Amino acid sequence: MSGDGAVSSYVDVNRGAPIAVRPVSLAPARRALHLFAAVIGAASLAACVQSSVVSERSQALASRPASSEPVRTTAAPARTRVAAMRRHTPYASRKKPGATRTASQGVASFYSEAQQTASGEKFDGRDLTAAHPTLPFGTRLRVTDVKSGRSVTVRVNDRGPYVPGRIVDVSYTAAQSLGMIGKGVANVRLDVVQ
Repeated sequence: MSGDGAVSSYVDVNRGAPIAVRPVSLAPARRALHLFAAVIGAASLAACVQSSVVSERSQALASRPASSEPVRTTAAPARTRVAAMRRHTPYASRKKPGATRTASQGVASFYSEAQQTASGEKFDGRDLTAAHPTLPFGTRLRVTDVKSGRSVTVRVNDRGPYVPGRIVDVSYTAAQSLGMIGKGVANVRLDVVQ
């Protein structure tokens, strides 16, 4: 057979006359066949990649050591959580402020930079002030360093400290009076004065 645009002649056997026949073009069929082969190739390649990923995952799962914990089922009874509560010792009674003079002991720290206190005052490190988590604003506290015996009376005007284990934050000037600037923290005793 000749190319796409060629004309071939054939002889009709029954009549003996030559007939001009134009052959059917195979170009669209070839394109479709090439497209079909490309799709099949891409699909088989994708299947190979997917099977290798699946086999890598299964090998990774098989190589992990078995867990020593028992497998939990949904039928297992649910564990209940019990919250531990600490008993709070009040410093000042709400009915009679200043009537209760319970002392506490713990770690004090100091701070020197703050924009505004929780009471709304602007922080001034030169004032003898302190931050306490629960005492009412305006409460006067005597802070005594247990080791050195030094003490200073401060006014609560802020909330804090927010570091676990600490009971009070004092201003820079109060920390100087207690002699704790170099150490940063001190073991102190708190007494409500007013």
